[in-house]
Amino acid sequence: MHSFPAPALRLVEQMAAAAAADPSRTVSFQGAPGANSHRAAMEALPDSLPLPCFSFEDALEAVKDGRAGCAIIPIENSQHGRVADIHFLLPESGLSIVGEHFMEIHHALMASGPGPFKGAYSHPQALGQSRFFLRERGIVPMSYADTAGAAAYVAELGDPALAAIAPKIAAELYGLDVIADHVEDAADNMTRFVVLAKEPRDPATITGPAMTTFVFEVKNIPAALYKALGGFATNGVNMTKLESYQRGASFAATAFFADIVGAPGDPAVDRALEELAFHCKDLRILGTYPQERARP
Repeated sequence: MHSFPAPALRLVEQMAAAAAADPSRTVSFQGAPGANSHRAAMEALPDSLPLPCFSFEDALEAVKDGRAGCAIIPIENSQHGRVADIHFLLPESGLSIVGEHFMEIHHALMASGPGPFKGAYSHPQALGQSRFFLRERGIVPMSYADTAGAAAYVAELGDPALAAIAPKIAAELYGLDVIADHVEDAADNMTRFVVLAKEPRDPATITGPAMTTFVFEVKNIPAALYKALGGFATNGVNMTKLESYQRGASFAATAFFADIVGAPGDPAVDRALEELAFHCKDLRILGTYPQERARP
């Protein structure tokens, strides 16, 4: 909590006190009040109590410790790709994905004065999503733990040559002026969030289309990945996401993060996962949950 800038700390303390009184209703998120993850928590779980956490690990730990009933974490952005080290964080956390939420992302440039600005603080994702805007104006991007925290930090510094890129509501919370709105480089800027809880969701309780997320590592033999994925094609299971990442520093073990449309219990999905497991050294289901947005 005490890693937040002073302007944000008062709000964090108030929210933490409310959350402590009713942990089951609490949703933890990474960032200061006013961050995009705060917005996502209120959209996806409007009756919940938001609990700001300084890092992704802190947000997940709050669920594991029982201080929050669930957490909401951004995992990918349409413009800038993967968010955080989610491939490592989710499997290591022991939590399960129980929901997803898509949210349009709009950024504003805010500061304590009209400029010109020599630098702008924000989360690396927001800086990447606004890189052309910053480059055209000669503003140096400077990394901070989260967007709203960057706004609070700029307010605390009081340097008129420094700005922040954050959701517009952060300017209101921390007494900054909005210099420019919608500074993201793409109009269709969208982030996908996942909701995480201690207990997995029972696939049988999902009445509509479902998504299943898992990580796997294939055996180190020729054509192992080709053979492992063949079961999804032959069983007509749509794989909507497949990303590789390295485990360890040897670069000898490649693991994969995947999403499919469907749920265990469906014969086609069961057959595809059984074939996948045959060709894998490790396979872990991270969760099955309702599909919020159709995958064509």
